[in-house]
Amino acid sequence: MIPMEQRTLGRTGRDVSVVGQGTWQLGGDWGEVAEDDAFDVLDAAVESGVTFFDTADVYGDGRSEQLIGRYLKNRPDADVFVATKMGRRADQVPENYVLDNFRTWNDRSRANLGTDTLDLVQLHCPPSSVYSSDAVYDALDALVAEQRIAAYAVSVETCAEALAAIERPGVASVQIILNPFRLKPLDEVLPAAAAAGVGIIARVPLASGLLSGKYTKDTVFGPEDHRTYNRHGEAFDRGETFSGIDYATGVAAAAEFAGLGPEGATPAQTALRWIIQQPGVTSVIPGARSVEQTRANAAAAALPPLPQSTLDAVRELYDRSIRAEVHGRW
Repeated sequence: MIPMEQRTLGRTGRDVSVVGQGTWQLGGDWGEVAEDDAFDVLDAAVESGVTFFDTADVYGDGRSEQLIGRYLKNRPDADVFVATKMGRRADQVPENYVLDNFRTWNDRSRANLGTDTLDLVQLHCPPSSVYSSDAVYDALDALVAEQRIAAYAVSVETCAEALAAIERPGVASVQIILNPFRLKPLDEVLPAAAAAGVGIIARVPLASGLLSGKYTKDTVFGPEDHRTYNRHGEAFDRGETFSGIDYATGVAAAAEFAGLGPEGATPAQTALRWIIQQPGVTSVIPGARSVEQTRANAAAAALPPLPQSTLDAVRELYDRSIRAEVHGRW
């Protein structure tokens, strides 16, 4: 196994790799992935030094959790911290975020992952009012007391939601969209999290693949791929797909971004390296559907820090091409 830098994930007290493994792709929402191929991806991640898997109970209706559970059962030597999410299996109204539902959702995730105690459970982008509900956090504390979960956290859509969660003493970490095309969390969220000792998990780090530099305005995605059916938020929050950026705008900006990285690094690795070195970031969780993608993502952790000139160029590109479209929306 290749060693990778580890950082403490906020109030969990556990160390995780700076590059984790996002597993949304393994659920099937990016196109079908065979079970053996999924196991190969997870194996490549572990062999590359990844010690952090991120999943959710709705990724493939639990398939992603089940694959991780079966994989780790067969790899007892793999020291992997697994974060899952809950909440999206029910109608998105605050009234559904109650202890009885939490227990039901937890029981299903524990069965899927094959564990008595879940390492970390994150509220999965619930209605905004949930982040400010005392009763919700009381229920989460009860799950910890019952040893169903070791810690809890939140996944958010907006900076305001993140800041509300950071104020809560039991919240271990915040998962938020952060990439060179989504800079708003740098202004307040990351500094507030660092001051409070809350971890930051950066999701959608490649803007649904835009920052890989592989797509053109003519690229066609499959009908079962959310990059086809959710471009305007038809199925869930628009920010989950291409970071909420108009596709044509994103492709043009990505072509510019591809020229900013160091020699020998792919655009995707440059994007991941940019995220890793933002103060306050604990781990970034790119997804992958192949062993090659997985290894390349992990290799970004070994790149030297990007120079200030590159950081400045990323900011200039964002301000010129992206900011006007998305900054106010989130």
